Amino acid sequence: MFFSFDGIDGTGKSTQMSLFVDWLRQRGREVVTCRDPGSTELGERLREILLHKSDTPIGRRAEMLLYMASRAQLVEQVIRPALDAGRVVVADRFLLANVAYQGHAGGLPVGDLWSVGDVAVAGVLPACVFVLDMDVHAAIQRRNREPDRMESQGLEYMQKVRQGYLAEAARRGEIVVIDAGRDIESVQADIRRAAEGVLS
Repeated sequence: MFFSFDGIDGTGKSTQMSLFVDWLRQRGREVVTCRDPGSTELGERLREILLHKSDTPIGRRAEMLLYMASRAQLVEQVIRPALDAGRVVVADRFLLANVAYQGHAGGLPVGDLWSVGDVAVAGVLPACVFVLDMDVHAAIQRRNREPDRMESQGLEYMQKVRQGYLAEAARRGEIVVIDAGRDIESVQADIRRAAEGVLS
């Protein structure tokens, strides 16, 4: 079983993912966690290029392909072996992030992103994607660190990212939108409720 967490930064993804993983383990599941981009040697190198602020220009199409390369390695090296071994995989972001950031917000054709993504992941997709959703201004205020390269692209860009997530959720049944503007316990309860429907 494969789950992923997504949404704009500042919505509490890390906290909610950690609580969810603890809950799965308490239920006797073997869980493998990963982050996208990252969790492999290649992925971590690409993550540094993609998220670290630098003077190196990265075009939107090249940006998307770098994310896809990291994801392809992640599937081959971490996710598919874990699934084949009967473990539950929980990822911090996956393909939907590219669709929202480089597609809906970045201007690349959304259909092309899903198509390239199909090649990159070779059929390995989450059974359930939790999109933690909240007002962009509120999410930015929650962030207690300097924005990374993607987060530094402005408020309008992040608004488009959020709308992209919601648009995709309206079209795809595996995407579950969770209101992240509430207390931690209420958010986690909704996540577990949705997961139970997939796990059973």
